[in-house]
Amino acid sequence: MLKELINRARGQVWLRVTCPYPERVLNLCSARKLAFWDLEWEGAETFTCRMSRRDHRILSRAAEKLDCTIEIVRREGAPYTLAKLRHRQALAVGIAACGTAVLIGSFFVWDIQIAGNETVPREVILRSLEKNGVHRGCFGFALNGEDIRNHVLLEIPELSWVAVNVSGCRANVEVRERRTAPKPLDRKIPCNLVARRDGLVLRVQALGGVPQVLQGMSVTRGQLLISGVEDTAPYGARLTAGLGRVEGRTWYTLTANVPLTEAAKRYTGEEKRLRSLIFGTRRIKFFSNSSIDAGKCDKMTVRTPVCVFGLPLPVTLETETLRFYETEIVACDPAQRQAETGAVLEQYLHSLVDAYGTVTAAQVSSRVRGDVLTVTLSAECREELGTRVPIYTTEEPGGAPG
Repeated sequence: MLKELINRARGQVWLRVTCPYPERVLNLCSARKLAFWDLEWEGAETFTCRMSRRDHRILSRAAEKLDCTIEIVRREGAPYTLAKLRHRQALAVGIAACGTAVLIGSFFVWDIQIAGNETVPREVILRSLEKNGVHRGCFGFALNGEDIRNHVLLEIPELSWVAVNVSGCRANVEVRERRTAPKPLDRKIPCNLVARRDGLVLRVQALGGVPQVLQGMSVTRGQLLISGVEDTAPYGARLTAGLGRVEGRTWYTLTANVPLTEAAKRYTGEEKRLRSLIFGTRRIKFFSNSSIDAGKCDKMTVRTPVCVFGLPLPVTLETETLRFYETEIVACDPAQRQAETGAVLEQYLHSLVDAYGTVTAAQVSSRVRGDVLTVTLSAECREELGTRVPIYTTEEPGGAPG
């Protein structure tokens, strides 16, 4: 590959040599140390080969004493291409200007890639980077990674580490999000552990206080599970922090009513394409009216970055396709509607349970009433039943203890 690039840079020619004694031409090349390659025989007296431009001139002068014909089949390489541009000065200037623009543009940042963020939005990071000098069109060699890191970490406390690495026209930003440590249990504030919902107790693990329930007992919401009032007779009651875990089985029943008809889209077949060019942060539109025509339509946007030899340019071609449609009322498949509604109910169930435990079993059922489908989700879960309730020790205004 490297030799091919070198040969094309200095110029090469395809030759067809016709001679009654072709071996004399080959011996002449060997004596003059003329390199040739891709030799192919077309007959007993004719062969083709490739040779550099310099060696071709030497061979043409040396072969004048031989009874042979050297014909140039094709010329290739940069010298011949530039020779064709001698009479096209505007084109040559345009190519040179384009090459210079690409070379100068490679020193600027035209693309920003962010990796490592999960909860912090990409827009928040980009806004902070832009405030500290990292944006499309900034000079890459002028960026100070350490200074940018210090300012971004102060502006976004959810991040614990930021690194900005500039590679060509691209700025690779790697971030690490801060992990908050769990809050330690406060054993000094007197409290009770009460049931936050109905359930069947499976396991009781008391870390403080006096357990009030046993395994296998049914509890209702608000019932005392671990008491923070400990009887230390004959010295009286002592207030402590009723802490621990009480795991139990819980049951959920979620119901949703959904119609069996819906407004569906029917595409009319009419489409409209709007094209624009984004240069840096500016937008150049190639259509007269930017507002969407009257009527309902779906808008699909496709952005294609422009690259030259793998180098991203500050130019993006944007194509917006508008597909017009009309709405009509259609009947829905009850089975499909049940599956969709059941998935929504399961998602809502997990939002209620996942913070305290897991869902062990779930079943979806449905019933049709007229044009309404009633979907019911019955689930069994294993979760933490207890929640802390403080014990107030101050006296009320009437003198009674709180």
